[in-house]
Amino acid sequence: MTSAPSELEKMTAGQWYSCLDPELDAMRARAHDAVYEHSLLSPDDRGDIAPKLRALFASCAEDARIETRFHCAYGVNITLGYGVFINVGCTILDTALVSIGDHSMLGPNVQIYCAQHHKDPELRKQHLEIGLPVTIGKNVWIGGGAIILPGVCIGDDAIVGAGSVVTKDVAPGVTVVGNPARVI
Repeated sequence: MTSAPSELEKMTAGQWYSCLDPELDAMRARAHDAVYEHSLLSPDDRGDIAPKLRALFASCAEDARIETRFHCAYGVNITLGYGVFINVGCTILDTALVSIGDHSMLGPNVQIYCAQHHKDPELRKQHLEIGLPVTIGKNVWIGGGAIILPGVCIGDDAIVGAGSVVTKDVAPGVTVVGNPARVI
């Protein structure tokens, strides 16, 4: 007889799960501790990314850089390629894989959301959500204040204008702006 999957197992499998769960709470606490260290260390002691935060990520190129005032939900679902730069005030809610390709840059206050809450109000009361991955290709520039919604894929060499809300995939090499973001 097999036991029911844990909420973490459901989250990892891309299934509906309850975000209020002791195991997930502990993972978020570990991420908050790593973010706190990153915020408090002096730049000389921190380097490009504080040790606890770097260790938390699924993978992180040696030369990736994150400015302080950064927040992530879990950290364990984040991969950062070579030359990635994440500017001040960025938030990544990584309930699913967030992959940021080589030489991509995120402006100040960019927000990446993987969590999608249930649309049914009764199920939403049960704190059900699903994590949809976000993929940002290589050499992408995301302007300050942009919001990337769950499940979005941004192709290589694309540009997302400042303040844009990206609700659907962005093709390689195009520029999108606005809310919702559209090709210009």
